[in-house]
Amino acid sequence: MTTEVEEILNHLKKILKPERYHHTIGVMYTAANLAYAYGFDADKAILAGALHDCAKLAESIDYIAECKRAGIVVPSFCYENPALLHADLGAVYAKEQYHIEDEEILHAIRVHTTGCVNMTLLDKIIYIADYIEPGRYPYDGIETLRHAAYKDLDYAVLLESENVLSYLKERGVVIDPCTQETYEYYKAVVESRR
Repeated sequence: MTTEVEEILNHLKKILKPERYHHTIGVMYTAANLAYAYGFDADKAILAGALHDCAKLAESIDYIAECKRAGIVVPSFCYENPALLHADLGAVYAKEQYHIEDEEILHAIRVHTTGCVNMTLLDKIIYIADYIEPGRYPYDGIETLRHAAYKDLDYAVLLESENVLSYLKERGVVIDPCTQETYEYYKAVVESRR
């Protein structure tokens, strides 16, 4: 682990709830494992994993006000569930507070909850690591997803986005259109290979 990551973790430990900090550690190491499995730069994956939830602060935060301050356009559906903005805001915090300039890392943080079409390898690694890290509560399909993550990342993204959509629909929670787009895109990708 680099000195930069150690300093980031020391700071995050002070500002995140303990369970969020432990989740961050789990995502960071899972991202490193996936990076090794797919021949990606593990240090970069560790850094993105460490910062993916840096905007989910222990103290109460007004996501909408913070996004407006940062110049982030707030979609209308986010007013119903402002926590959806933590990924966009996390990318801003990573740049402002942790001095991350690498756009690939910032993009992976930005899309780690919704995914997006045509994700980079790092995008997929962080998206998946967030859902399969060892401390993640057991949910239907987690073992299948964990297995798929080390065999076929596109298929794993499809499984995850399908699971997220199902979960949100069951609970009647607002769905970010990017989540639906991610599902449809990766469904087509996986089906095109059959």
